Amino acid sequence: MSASDSSQQTVAIRVRLDLSYDGTDFTGWARQPGLRTVQGVLEESLSTVLREPIQLTVAGRTDAGVHAQGQVAHFDTAAEFDADKLLHRMARFLPKDVRITGIRPAPAHFDARFSAIRRHYAYRLTTAPYGADPLSARSVVPCRPVDLDAMREASRRLLGLHDFAAFCRRREGATTVRELQRFDWEASAGELLTAYVSADAFCWSMVRSLVGGVLAVGEGRRTPDWIAGLLAERARSSAVTVAPAHGLSLIGVDYPADEDLEARNAQTRELRTVPSPGCCGG
Repeated sequence: MSASDSSQQTVAIRVRLDLSYDGTDFTGWARQPGLRTVQGVLEESLSTVLREPIQLTVAGRTDAGVHAQGQVAHFDTAAEFDADKLLHRMARFLPKDVRITGIRPAPAHFDARFSAIRRHYAYRLTTAPYGADPLSARSVVPCRPVDLDAMREASRRLLGLHDFAAFCRRREGATTVRELQRFDWEASAGELLTAYVSADAFCWSMVRSLVGGVLAVGEGRRTPDWIAGLLAERARSSAVTVAPAHGLSLIGVDYPADEDLEARNAQTRELRTVPSPGCCGG
């Protein structure tokens, strides 16, 4: 290869995006023909600005109506760009309900989806008798008064490595085994309740189903024993109500140190199972 040929080759750069969006007017994250989606809007805008086709990989594909304050995505580009200038250009180019809050080069092994070690969600409710305040009505769900102590107990019973099939919509070939690392509730002024839910990964509708199940306990319709018993089921339970989408927001994604990215990618791709009773401390 001649020096001139070598100089014409362009090395792709991996770029990390931090994202925030109001999911109300989007049909979820994933690109769908003829529908307005977060991925579609971002890819179209980035492709126009960078003058090359851009394809995004995301940490978590949010459903229609679900919001994000800490979403992460990545793409590869051959274009030369200045991260600060691109951030300002995208602020002018994008619609008001989606923002790129950070842009920076990432290591070659960084993968927004497979490198993630933990995802954090918040689900917001209000027990105010008048419902959600108009300024927060797109992200807060009204509910009846609840027994917060019972909800906290029910949530604690679900922590750990389990098969959450009862709380997930089945996807062919996908495991429903997850490690639920945090599920607790905080009450604040204005009768606002916030559930904080963290896991290494989530399956389809899992967070909203967990919240819906615990709400049934808080309203006195079910017990903590009932919700703990659902972990023994191996199919989605019709007894679990899925909470409305607009109360849910992805608020953060954790990643390992750069030198551990490649190992994490390989680990994430492994199909997990729940240890048998009596095995490995289970």
